[in-house]
Amino acid sequence: MQNTPKRRSRKLVYGIVALAALGLLSLFWLSPPKKPEYLTAAVQRTDLENAVLATGVLQALKQVEVGAQVSGQLKSLKVVLGQTVKKGDWLAEIDPVISQNTLAQEQAKLDNLQAQKLAKEVRIRQAQLSWARQQEMLAQDAAARQDMESADAELRALRADGVSLDAQIRQQRLALASAQTNLSYTRIVAPIDGDVVSISTLEGQTVVASFQVPTLMKLADLSTMTVKAQVSEADVVRVKAGQPVYFTILGDPDKRYYGTLRAVQPSPEKINNAVFFNALFDVPNPDRTLRVDMTAQVAIMLGEAKQALVVPLTALGARDKDGRQEVRVLKPDQSVEKRMVRVGISNNFQAQVLEGLNEGDNVITGDASAVADKPDGGGPRGKSQ
Repeated sequence: MQNTPKRRSRKLVYGIVALAALGLLSLFWLSPPKKPEYLTAAVQRTDLENAVLATGVLQALKQVEVGAQVSGQLKSLKVVLGQTVKKGDWLAEIDPVISQNTLAQEQAKLDNLQAQKLAKEVRIRQAQLSWARQQEMLAQDAAARQDMESADAELRALRADGVSLDAQIRQQRLALASAQTNLSYTRIVAPIDGDVVSISTLEGQTVVASFQVPTLMKLADLSTMTVKAQVSEADVVRVKAGQPVYFTILGDPDKRYYGTLRAVQPSPEKINNAVFFNALFDVPNPDRTLRVDMTAQVAIMLGEAKQALVVPLTALGARDKDGRQEVRVLKPDQSVEKRMVRVGISNNFQAQVLEGLNEGDNVITGDASAVADKPDGGGPRGKSQ
């Protein structure tokens, strides 16, 4: 009988535990189910662009490497880096002494040949007179036929020498013209209007033009720039001449420079085993803001819609046979309505809605509970309206 109070206490504890368990089970089964939470986005109007993005490099539309066509010491530079020049302006001078001496030698050779020509003409006239006398005497039987034949041979030989001298004179005149041209090459002038963007040879250096033309400086017309945009092989099939294009530069990312695609080069370039095709377009540069070798962030426009109804791409579901896509709309009473919408242009983030939605509709882009259940412990990020 002494264990009776202990038994009663144990039974009381068991009873309390059982009642608590029944209460929890009743609360679980009788409480209303928790409503699902969704990530949403409001259908809104905005300008939408569908574009191929590329990175480009700026170059001058007209750019010339100015070189030396004769060898010699660079005697003087007439320009400085950044100077604006006009076509025909004096840029530099190669020491002209060697070219002047060569010109004088060729002129002396020509003078010598012309003097020989004068002497030959005198002998030809003398031979003609001798031939005429021999012919007259032969007609009167006053001279031997052999003398007549000798006079005729002499005249023919002198005339042939005269023809040879004429050819030598013509050849020497060409040599003299080449020497005059080479002398003119010592005075280097600007081939185009432009700015001096680089100087690679300094005064006093010797340039050798035997095998290739050495570059002295580079001129560029910066009034019009060409952008060479590198388009990936995945995007180049959507790019063609005539498409509108714009770009920004790193120094002023808020300003857009607009142009029209001029050409897409057919041969690719390989960069780290990736294939790119160069798309070219030109832009005016009247204030010289754009510089050579600047980096350009290029957008080649494939489509554009002003103040279009847009939704995030994550809101779009399966596509039916008519090309429409399913979208879930969260109504004000928190119920979900499925709609089929027709989509226009799109980019990597948004799509244009042509029909099926109204401005202000809240479309479901994801499940908040799914975000909360991620193994990284991230909680729900809330609703975006």
